[in-house]
Amino acid sequence: MGGKDQVSRSRNQALGSQSMTGRAAFWRKILIDLGVMTLIGVFLAVIGPFGSIEQPLAVRLITWLTFSYIGYAIYSPMSVVVERTHAALDLPILPLWIVATLIATVPMTVLIYFVQFLPNLPPVPLLDEALTSYGYVFVIGGGVTLLFNVLGLNADKRRGNSHIPENQVSGPPVAQHAQAEVPENPLIDQLPAELGSDVVALEMEDHYVRVHTMLGSDLVLMRLRDAMVHVAEIEGRQVHRSWWVARLAVEDVKREGRNVRLVLTGGLEAPVSRAQVNDLKDAGWI
Repeated sequence: MGGKDQVSRSRNQALGSQSMTGRAAFWRKILIDLGVMTLIGVFLAVIGPFGSIEQPLAVRLITWLTFSYIGYAIYSPMSVVVERTHAALDLPILPLWIVATLIATVPMTVLIYFVQFLPNLPPVPLLDEALTSYGYVFVIGGGVTLLFNVLGLNADKRRGNSHIPENQVSGPPVAQHAQAEVPENPLIDQLPAELGSDVVALEMEDHYVRVHTMLGSDLVLMRLRDAMVHVAEIEGRQVHRSWWVARLAVEDVKREGRNVRLVLTGGLEAPVSRAQVNDLKDAGWI
């Protein structure tokens, strides 16, 4: 009992700092993204695309910086839709981003069209005029989206795969406290030291993964699919489109009608998709 109480106290202490760490990572990403959007806005103001070169530089700077920040606010949330659709339907990322960009370009085009006529209301555009404006916005919006998301995801994936050890020795995943040398792991290496390395579950949160250990949890900027590669030596499985669970972390099963949840070490609960219920029964999890 004393050991469990100590683990519980350590876990509570870690939980006290995890929200701060998660928020810090979130705001750090936002600030970096806005910095990049500022550079893009300045670059577009200098070159003056689509006839804007005829305006004074000061006007171009205000216009393109404003459009850059608004565009970030419109296009960036599409990453949530893309990641969740990718996880749920196992569809390739690039086509999903193309569709998402096509959709996000609609409100962006409407907004830019309105801004051009402020403070007056704009006239209803002709079809060819609307399509031309949409095409211009899509070229820029699609290019920035490609830079931020598609190329960025591929780069993260290449960096992550370059650190995967070729030969991994399997061993018990939970409650293992041996101080043996552990090969570099791009997932574990991003966790605060106080959380340890005993992973009990992975939970997808937008384009982050929340890594749950025996001592708490923290957010890591990584896709669930890639994170699961880095815990391949642990006996576990993906029980839901947004959850991976270590086998030895399962302490109980909770049922509410047709809904099934796995109760994990420390009281954490992971939902089980209905498609996985029979497989988990066959495997002896339930």
